[in-house]
Amino acid sequence: MLWGGGGDQKVTVFFFLSGASSVKPLDGVKILDLTRVLAGPFATMNLGDLGAEVIKVERPGAGDDTRAWGPPFAGTESLYFLSVNRNKKSIAINMKDSKGAKLIRELAAVSDVFVENYVPGKLAEIGLGYEDIQKIAPHIVYCSITGYGQTGPMVQRGGYDSIAAAVSGLMHITGHEDGEPVRAGVAMTDLATGLYTYGAIMAGLLQRYKTGKGLHIDCNLLSSQVACLTHVAANYLNCKIEGKRWGTAHGSIVPYQAFKTKDGYIVVGAGNDQQFVTVCKILNLPEVSKDSRYKTNTLRVKNRKELIDILSTRFSEKATSEWLQLFEGSGVPYGPINNMQQVFSDPQVLHNGLVMEMNHPTAGRIAVPGPGVRYSDFAMSHPKPPPLVGQHTVEILKGTLGYEDDAIEELLRTGAVAQHEVR
Repeated sequence: MLWGGGGDQKVTVFFFLSGASSVKPLDGVKILDLTRVLAGPFATMNLGDLGAEVIKVERPGAGDDTRAWGPPFAGTESLYFLSVNRNKKSIAINMKDSKGAKLIRELAAVSDVFVENYVPGKLAEIGLGYEDIQKIAPHIVYCSITGYGQTGPMVQRGGYDSIAAAVSGLMHITGHEDGEPVRAGVAMTDLATGLYTYGAIMAGLLQRYKTGKGLHIDCNLLSSQVACLTHVAANYLNCKIEGKRWGTAHGSIVPYQAFKTKDGYIVVGAGNDQQFVTVCKILNLPEVSKDSRYKTNTLRVKNRKELIDILSTRFSEKATSEWLQLFEGSGVPYGPINNMQQVFSDPQVLHNGLVMEMNHPTAGRIAVPGPGVRYSDFAMSHPKPPPLVGQHTVEILKGTLGYEDDAIEELLRTGAVAQHEVR
């Protein structure tokens, strides 16, 4: 990595080292992370997995809101927090203190990326808005994550996943066909926003490489989820077809859903006519595949109820394991509905290395789901455990900002910062 650019601008320039398998894409990139809860921490954790140095700014004492979200806890640590905060350092700063806000500006000046998820205008009130940071760090990629965006009629509302999932229409299309709206089992709107943020920050760094200038990125829960409505939105926008709940089924593909077996469930998806013929062969229903009512997917959608009744009756006659054996090697997508114990004993999950283990300073040995992507030239191994609140405060003040011991002692004494002593 090299620093370049005109004037006082600092621009990170990357070059390639052949055969350097230990080099990660974001080695040398410093991220100042003021986010809390899920969307922001999920994004910065993924950036940390790629080698970025992530400095997580937290309130002295309480820290990130999710530190209190439990049970369950590992010792005194919230497993919710532990699941999305690996590969980060924590500095505890009281941003309401003028000395604390000054530290944030100093850290921004030596960082590449600034990420925050405050209600629009809140950080500007203490001199930490985009315009404020841009003046001292014109190279900065400043990313804001909010509920609804930086402008507009809902801009001052706080944003949580379930509310954004409701407003965006996701809850309207999630749940049993004749049942109540349902929240997804994990916070998919937050997670989608985190992935959008992760990609947007990478794009911002590439844009800065091209232009030599930083920029502001506006990510928000509402926009992320509406963008993810895909075909359901297109159906409405082009044909005025209102979205509806389908349970495990699909509005435009039949069969494509869960079927109850003798002892559980199996999910089967026939995405084309040949796969449907194969499903009928496996179920020993050759007459169904020849029935003119089910010859094409369009006809199967039209005659959904009659077909699903026939298939459901047959699936109920055998155990899930028997059906899994019959579908193996057929070319038809299928699978059981697994609980967590089954997920993490699944041979493909184990083969894909989707569990990361690490030693936490107070919780001991912990395991969390790792990144869902693998790269040929480097490994995302040896993760650092999620930090304690303010675990790295002194280290960052000394190593990153060059503060002397007496200045640090004064900041600690006045409560502008806090250091967690690991015993």
